[in-house]
Parts: sequence; structure tokens; C-alpha cells
Amino acid sequence: MRKSKYSEEQIIGFLKQAEAGMPVAEVCRKGGFSDATFYKWRSKFGGMEASDAQRLRELEAENAKLKKLLAEAHLDMHALKSVLGGKALAPQVKCEAICRMVEEHHLSERRACRLVGLSRDSYRHPPAADAATRELAGRIVEIAHARRRFGYRRIHDLLRPQFPGVNHKRVWRLYSAANTAVRKRKKVRRPPAERVPLQLARTVNEVWSMDFVSDSTANGRRLKCLTVADDFSHECVDITVDYGISGEYVTRLLDRAAVFRGYPAAVRTDNGPEFTSRAFIAWTQQHHVRHLLIEPGKPMQNGYIESFNGKFRDECLNEHWFQTLQQARETIAHWRRDYNEVRPHSSIGRMPPARFAEQHRRHAGGAAHQTPAANEIT
Repeated sequence: MRKSKYSEEQIIGFLKQAEAGMPVAEVCRKGGFSDATFYKWRSKFGGMEASDAQRLRELEAENAKLKKLLAEAHLDMHALKSVLGGKALAPQVKCEAICRMVEEHHLSERRACRLVGLSRDSYRHPPAADAATRELAGRIVEIAHARRRFGYRRIHDLLRPQFPGVNHKRVWRLYSAANTAVRKRKKVRRPPAERVPLQLARTVNEVWSMDFVSDSTANGRRLKCLTVADDFSHECVDITVDYGISGEYVTRLLDRAAVFRGYPAAVRTDNGPEFTSRAFIAWTQQHHVRHLLIEPGKPMQNGYIESFNGKFRDECLNEHWFQTLQQARETIAHWRRDYNEVRPHSSIGRMPPARFAEQHRRHAGGAAHQTPAANEIT
């Protein structure tokens, strides 16, 4: 905007001359401006003194300064909202926000650091991880790739023996930074139905739950896996793999497991033909083992083994492609040892089931098997 060559004080002086009686044309001739300019000045400065003009100039300067500050504040708020979804706490997040402000909104580095709340020295010299942190991060990535269904909690349980005192929040930060989070599965919505609560076991060998899991080899031949788990310690008693498993076959497997563990007080199964056969029923009567049959079509009454089978499928069967029966047996046997002796279980104090069972036996006086009368379930 073009500014006048006369100051406000000079303009008010011209207006005072006209008020004193000098003709407007004479005032315009002496001042060197047009009549239109004179009347425009009179509409703006008429009746004002020189001191009023100075105060008006100061108010206009202050108003311009406030407008500039307001525009800068709005620009700062827009920049913060565009680069930060919420409150930034981590220095890494603040550094990324500063970079985006400088590149996208063309703010100075000093101004962006002031808005985010990070010193320029911290921005220019980001912290470097020490050797211990790098080793811990490497182990987290290694475990996450080897056990792809493990979250940071179970990875933390496996790291505690090697890194004593490591905090689970530190493991979570390194786990998230490595982008190894497990994809969450969508929960299946089922119609509401009446559920029968499971009878809780109070000691080892009180109840064994059994079920079958199916798989196949690379040539399409069907594999049948018998899974047996202890309801109290969540320990996998046995996993047997074969092309076919009959009721008599099941009894031989249970006799083999009982050599080292003793016979259970009760077994819980579904209504499959292997568990309702004469051979299996005769075995339960011979060894005084109570047979708990779930209701047809209600697998949640056998929830312990259903939960175990879900882990078995996700972590073993879905991760391997079996070429032969022998390969399947060796792979599944290795997974069973890892499940019992290494893999932590959240419901038993985040420790492996074998260690939990051993602690319980030691606390109970080393009794690996109690009589059926003492373990009878009501």
C-alpha cells in the first residue's frame, strides 16, 4: 500500500489552516495535493490533535504486531496438529515431529524444537543404544521370528534367565520398535448358550484331558494326533502321531505314560468312538480311573485340551510341512519338550509346566500319584 509523503502531524496542520479560515484551494496549492486528498484526510483526521495522531500511529503498530503474533500462533497450532496425533513423550517421536515441521511447514529448526519441547542439542545428537541394549533387541527379534505367535509378555518370560532384572516395559519398547507385533485375531461371535463350568483339578494326575487333532503329510495322507494334558499343571502328558489310532491303541499309550507318571484319578474326553470303545471302558474299570464324558456338541466342557490343541496347531502344525510320518513324530516330540520345559504358561505363574509340576510334587512330599479314592471328583 502506497504511503503518504506527509506525516500525520503535517496533515493535521493542513486541516487546522483550513479551520482557521484559509481557503481549501489555497491550502491544497501550498501543500501540493488535490482537493480529493484534502477531504479524505479531513474524514479521517478531522477534529484530531497532533498528540492524537501519534497515539493512533502507536495503536496501528500495536494492532499489526498482534495480528502477526496471532497468525504465528495459528501456524504453530496447525503444525503441531498435523504432525502430532496426541501428546508426544518419547524423544524419537519428538525428533520425527521436528523433521516434519521443518520439511512440510518450512519452520526453522529453533522454532520447531521450541514448539515440541526438545532441545536442539538432543535433536541434532540422538541417543545411541549401548551394547547391552543392542544385544537385548537382537534376542527379542530372534525369539519373535522363531516363535511367531509369542507376544512381548512371553518373550519377556524367556529373556529373564539370560537378562536378569530386565523390565517388561523395556522389552515392550524394543519389541514395538522392531515391528514384530503379532497380528490380533478377530474374535468369533457365537450365539449365547449355557456353559457348563469345568471342574478344577487340585493336584497333579487328578484329571487328564484327551482329544484328537488331525493333519496330513505332503502327499495328502491323513495324520492323527492324540493329545493328553494334565488339567492342573497344564503339562503335556503325551502326543502320539500315527495314521490311525484305535481305542486299544489309546490304552497302550496311557499305560506307557503311567509308567513314569502314575495313573490319573480321572480322564476327560469327548464322545469319540476311540473313547467309548469296549477296550477303553475296560481300561478305565481295570485301573479304577473315572471317565468324564462331555455332552455331545459342547467342546467347551473340555476347555483345557481345546486350549492346548489351539496352541499345538498354531505353533507346531501350522508352522511345519511334514513329508513323512517319522519327520512329524520327531518335530512334534521336539515341540512337546519345548512346551513342557521352556515355554512359559501365564496361568501357572509364568513358568514352564514341567517346572510347576515339579514344584508341586516337591511341596506335596514327592507324591507323584495319589490313590483314586483321595482324588475322587465330586
